[in-house]
Amino acid sequence: MTCIDATGLSFRQVNEAIAAAKDADVLLEHALGQRYIGAGSAGRRIRIEGVPGNALGAYLDGTRIEVAGNAQDATGDTMNDGEIVIHGSCGDAAGYAMRGGRIFVRGNVGYRAGIHMKAYQEKIPVLIVGGEAGSFLGEYQAGGCIAVLGLETRGRAPVGDFCATGMHGGVLYLRADALPEDLPAQVMAVQAEEADLAFLRPHVADFCRAFSLDMAQVMDHRFYVLRPNTHNPYHRLYTQN
Repeated sequence: MTCIDATGLSFRQVNEAIAAAKDADVLLEHALGQRYIGAGSAGRRIRIEGVPGNALGAYLDGTRIEVAGNAQDATGDTMNDGEIVIHGSCGDAAGYAMRGGRIFVRGNVGYRAGIHMKAYQEKIPVLIVGGEAGSFLGEYQAGGCIAVLGLETRGRAPVGDFCATGMHGGVLYLRADALPEDLPAQVMAVQAEEADLAFLRPHVADFCRAFSLDMAQVMDHRFYVLRPNTHNPYHRLYTQN
């Protein structure tokens, strides 16, 4: 394993040091807001101690990044493959336009998580949030899978306002006692049955292993599944009948 001390290093110096590491395993210590850590990286395993800056794992192409604490905005921006595991919470726009790979966040995410998420052929991106998500979760989602588990939430939906606004593809799961009250008419939401959970279950199993959670306990709760309502498409908002 290659150990890198990020104290006093710019984001460029940090990323150059990671790229130059001879070992596939890299430990980055004392991270303090450096942006783009691991951007475009493939074939590595990077553990970060400290707080990485914006766009952690942007364009990630196969590397696994694990953050011991929190992360900032735009985690996994346009990532293509690989995995990002965050043991704390992260800021806004997690998984922005991601098109492959997985992001696991043990805590909460900010606004616009999963915005513009998409899928292509065999690539199905997955974002799982253990806590809650801010407003505009899944905004303009075009593909992939988002799941918010609300592990500490009781009696309400674990999301902010305007969930799934503009959603026209993919699937969104909420482990919740109730649905959000302001879902758009263009989204269909029903209580998930076993067939609905078949895709999600193995990803939740990996999420639980990553954070030492009890899989049976996590899944022993009501889930809702949200999908685009093809009988009420968005073109009705912009065209005359």
